[in-house]
Amino acid sequence: MYKLKGLSTTSSKVSSKPQAVDKNGGTQERKLLIVCFGEMLIDFVPTVGGVSLAEAPGFKKAAGGAPANVAVQIARLGGSAAFIGKVGQDEFGYMLADILKQNNVDSSGMRFDPHARTALAFVTLKNDGEREFMFYRNPSADMLLHKNEVDGNLIKKASIFHYGSISLIEEPCRSAHLAAMDIAKKSGCILSYDPNLRLPLWPSAEAARKGIMSIWNQSDIIKINEEETAFLTGGDDPYDDDVVLKKLFHPNLMLLLITEGPEGCRYYTKDFKGKVAGFKVDAVDTTGAGDSFVGGILNILASDPNLYKDEKQLREALQFANACGSITVTERGAIPALPSKEAALQILSKVST
Repeated sequence: MYKLKGLSTTSSKVSSKPQAVDKNGGTQERKLLIVCFGEMLIDFVPTVGGVSLAEAPGFKKAAGGAPANVAVQIARLGGSAAFIGKVGQDEFGYMLADILKQNNVDSSGMRFDPHARTALAFVTLKNDGEREFMFYRNPSADMLLHKNEVDGNLIKKASIFHYGSISLIEEPCRSAHLAAMDIAKKSGCILSYDPNLRLPLWPSAEAARKGIMSIWNQSDIIKINEEETAFLTGGDDPYDDDVVLKKLFHPNLMLLLITEGPEGCRYYTKDFKGKVAGFKVDAVDTTGAGDSFVGGILNILASDPNLYKDEKQLREALQFANACGSITVTERGAIPALPSKEAALQILSKVST
């Protein structure tokens, strides 16, 4: 059976908690809580693949939104997760809050807007499971979170604070995002960033690049995919390590991850770099695969904050994260497809020696 430090029931890392230095120079136990900040919405996914939105005979309703997906994945793996964001005071908003609760995600940081609707996204699935999006935000409730609505006390309880870039597009949510990051940084949280580029939501490509990079140097861990790598480097070869290290690896970064779908992922730290192979599966819908990957690696990092310093352990953790992502693409929708720890370990047990 595959054994992974921080996940195996026989590992001491399951019960251990990272130590943080308090203001008086002593140590205090930090909880393993991971707080995810940003959007939560309803994805409408065609019931058949390879058709346009107009041609789709019907749609499956599925909870989504990258930060919320990550929170649910962490909880499904047995971790501790909370979500901070805003939805409409409507049936979809209440449904999303219930889904978080059903998945053991702390939703106390969720806010409900009586004047704006919960965001919707219609997702076209191509034959290879890749997606095209049509968003309904005019504005949606997630864009209207104010900084005085952010639960700072919840953030202060976290060891990791995770976020994307969609919450940076419009005010007042941008200011709320920056305020939340400031609280997290001052509280000693590890800052985790997945830009999750959605160009149709930005005023222009240049605005997207500028907005995403505006907080780049503040993040401790960054995850991007191949397309985002090419976009952020101005069209350079996303597979060129020299390009990645020169343009994207900032001095304070602990870990940069680049996912490559079924090919796996690459990793970069100050001391080493490499690639971990992925798993070949029949892709039905790639929605949420990257979020599942992020949830997989953050859940391990919460109990082993020095993971990025040990290449062997990091590679094992990334193999587990790859397994999580590969399972997610075999079903339609994001949250419905996110795997349990047992499901991911089962895949790993078949390939490990």
